[in-house]
Amino acid sequence: MSDQIKYLLDESRMPKAWYNIAADLPVPLPPPLHPGTLQPLGPSDLAPLFPNAIIAQEMSTERYVDIPEPVRDVLCQWRPSPLFRARRLEKLLGTPAKIYYKYEGVSPAGSHKPNSAVPQAWYNAQEGVKRLTTETGAGQWGSSLAYAGGLYGLDVTVFQVRVSYDQKPYRRALMETWGARCIPSPSPETEYGRAVLAKHPDHIGSLGMVFSEAVEVAAQQDDTKYALGSVLNHVLLHQTIIGEEAILQMEMAGDDPDVVISCVGGGSNFAGIAFPFIGLGLRGGPNAKKRRILAIEPSACPSLSRGKYA
Repeated sequence: MSDQIKYLLDESRMPKAWYNIAADLPVPLPPPLHPGTLQPLGPSDLAPLFPNAIIAQEMSTERYVDIPEPVRDVLCQWRPSPLFRARRLEKLLGTPAKIYYKYEGVSPAGSHKPNSAVPQAWYNAQEGVKRLTTETGAGQWGSSLAYAGGLYGLDVTVFQVRVSYDQKPYRRALMETWGARCIPSPSPETEYGRAVLAKHPDHIGSLGMVFSEAVEVAAQQDDTKYALGSVLNHVLLHQTIIGEEAILQMEMAGDDPDVVISCVGGGSNFAGIAFPFIGLGLRGGPNAKKRRILAIEPSACPSLSRGKYA
């Protein structure tokens, strides 16, 4: 067959470092603010929730952050993930464009989320943490952290939005199979959850609620930390292994994308594929051609275009 479809990067070429876009931004991003004081967050503010290594990554402005060898050993179970040329879609559309897609469904949890769950669990285990709490909506992040926690002997508690808990029993089963405890939220296990249930016993839950419950538990126990699957700098950093691989695979295909497209919710998937390509443009040089970067979100719940984060 002459028309190649799959571009498979050898394990030996899997990136050894994550890319940090903060190093190349023309203007530094404003610091996140403490919700209570509205002052810039510092390492001490994050210490009750995250291990020191994760806090350092959250604050880092280094362009590249080394991926620890034990983490690379686990990631190699499914990485590098394949890049596909969508030749049949091109034919169906009748387009002269070449369409490629990076497939992250090869991970044990079936999504890109273990790219961050594994290093987060490893860093926590290295610092003696015994338990992780987190939240999940549909269950992709919860199942990924359950998988990662099982690798390092961590007890994982997942608060899942109640409506998803009821609608997606197989995702819950996956979390429990990997040893995590999955709790429908709002729950009677936290002060926040009990307050919600007192007013709305049948509340279907929300991402804000599961976040509040997971953080409350982590902040109250010395041997427990919190893990987040999107939004924060260190999570976006871990996901850039996707784009770093894609750059090498596009070179294998003899192409260079004019447009990079990704879905965006909390930002981890978008950052993973887009940030390394954006970085090429920001740094200049022979690979700094102008690329169009498209972030695609659902019109039912927009957050970037005309919606607001809750």
